[in-house]
Amino acid sequence: MKKAYYLFNPGRMSRRENTLKFEPQPTEERSDLKPRYLPVEGVSALYIFGSLDTNSALYNFLGRNHIPVHFFDYYQHYTGSFAPKEHLLAGQLLIAQADAYRETSQRLGIAKAFVEASMFNILKNLRYYGNRGRELSDIIMQVEQLKAELPNAKNVGHLMGLEGNARQTYYQSFGSIIDTFEWKGRRKRPPADELNALISFGNSLCYTVCLDAIYNSQLNPTLSYLHEPGTRRFSLALDISEIFKPILVDRLIFRLCNRREIRPEHFDWVDNACFLSPAGRKKVVQAWEERLQQTIQHRKLERKVSYRHLLRLDCYKLAKHLLKMEPQFEPFKIWW
Repeated sequence: MKKAYYLFNPGRMSRRENTLKFEPQPTEERSDLKPRYLPVEGVSALYIFGSLDTNSALYNFLGRNHIPVHFFDYYQHYTGSFAPKEHLLAGQLLIAQADAYRETSQRLGIAKAFVEASMFNILKNLRYYGNRGRELSDIIMQVEQLKAELPNAKNVGHLMGLEGNARQTYYQSFGSIIDTFEWKGRRKRPPADELNALISFGNSLCYTVCLDAIYNSQLNPTLSYLHEPGTRRFSLALDISEIFKPILVDRLIFRLCNRREIRPEHFDWVDNACFLSPAGRKKVVQAWEERLQQTIQHRKLERKVSYRHLLRLDCYKLAKHLLKMEPQFEPFKIWW
């Protein structure tokens, strides 16, 4: 089974026959670091957090094996991706995807499905913690009211406003749900505190794993329905991540904080901005990858599927809807 690999240490990566060879850069503490070999057939994606020295021959090799590479800067900001040449081309789907964007009512219907699923999953989180003694009734009521307005939205801009208001209302609950860190509201550029640092980093990871799911479908990542397509971004990944952020990112943050797996020493402060330390970053990534590999019993498929595979299933559902194989696009909604 293929795995995603996360590289934190600076070093050099090269090709060694059908294997990726990573040579870590020696440090003052560790001068005896040994090369690591990754069989290429077992790699689904690479996430680069440290300085990587390589050459075009390696990227040609990665491209031929359909392995994307995602880059993050020192402050854990997602900076870009190496996307291999699309190997699952489908001209019919590309035309259908573009036609759905241009046709106002169809675009609005798909965008509504994204926002409705996002709010549904947000409410599931709120009710889960509300049933465990957190006072969240007012926030739940406000999000429910916003969700009830979705059928009346006349355009995508209206939808984006409802989604933004729901998320800001939802963020008010974080101070009640999380016991370990003070919460003063969402501030992301730069992250103002520990929770903001966790949210920003988690959202970046969610965006990239959604991009991987799209890459492994026949969808074009630049054609989107809720977020406006633009230059230099894969906006369809933003659409799909709205569905899964409450399930994957937020629930993971709640668990890590309330179980004291993430503590103040896992953060660094730079010029009044808060970022995960290298140790904190590794801890979050480890928990994130474990979360993606967890399985649930799928109601319709009647078999166990991983959270990572759920992302791909939503891409398939969208593709089927665009090709008129399914009457409606029904994104994933958590049922527990």
